[in-house]
Amino acid sequence: MTTIHPSAAISGNTEFGKDVEIGPYCTIDGPVKLGDGVRLIGHIYLKGPIEIGARTVIHPFSSIGFAPQDVKYKPELGTPGVKIGEDCLLREGVTIHAAGNGKPRPTTVGNRCFLMVSAHMGHDSMIGDDVVLVNNTALGGHVEVGDRATIGGGAVVHQFCRIGRLAFIGGASAISTEVPPFCLVWGRNRMAGLNVIGMRRSGMPREDITTVRRAFREAIRSRPQRGEMMERLLEIGKTCGPVMELYDFVRTSTRAIAPYASTSHDTENESVEG
Repeated sequence: MTTIHPSAAISGNTEFGKDVEIGPYCTIDGPVKLGDGVRLIGHIYLKGPIEIGARTVIHPFSSIGFAPQDVKYKPELGTPGVKIGEDCLLREGVTIHAAGNGKPRPTTVGNRCFLMVSAHMGHDSMIGDDVVLVNNTALGGHVEVGDRATIGGGAVVHQFCRIGRLAFIGGASAISTEVPPFCLVWGRNRMAGLNVIGMRRSGMPREDITTVRRAFREAIRSRPQRGEMMERLLEIGKTCGPVMELYDFVRTSTRAIAPYASTSHDTENESVEG
């Protein structure tokens, strides 16, 4: 049974699934669609159009669906809004802005994502499934984050950048380049190795991890030109899907790829990327 606290303000065009729970002082300014078992704990503002998937839980003081921070945005032209997947957890103070005018898709959160305290997603950004945004992370507009990536606390990502699947961004980093799948980046665009632990936890076969490590050593860590990098990845990836994923990411990049940076942490990095 759906329960709505008496202090909540709900627009007439809100759609409720089964067993939705709306806590005190929530405001829903439709159109908003809430899936089965969605829980709004309290003091939350939703500005439609928004779609929230089943069993997603949103904590107090989160604001979702407000206009983009974009001087070109015109409210009268409308927006596709925001779409949040199933089984997500949004902690206190999360902000997600609506997509801009005339865009083909809403600002999008995948399934089973964990957005920690004060995480921010700018307009038209998109994160895949099982993504973690740690406290105080900020994604600029049009950022794309692949499945199972982790963005560390206080990290910021420049608009139009892409973060690949299973990538790991260290805390307090500033990213203005493309971060390929499986890679670990820290500081200002400093690639430090591979997220081998994440690859193992994802269930990636051991032989694929070994091949990805080889590809990283021969095609990325040596810092070749883009064309040479692609040739080497294509050669190594003939029998390895994840390496072909690296190749496709590099091939479709429109921005610089984060370069490998030799640092005083090299010994630690070797233990990470093998």
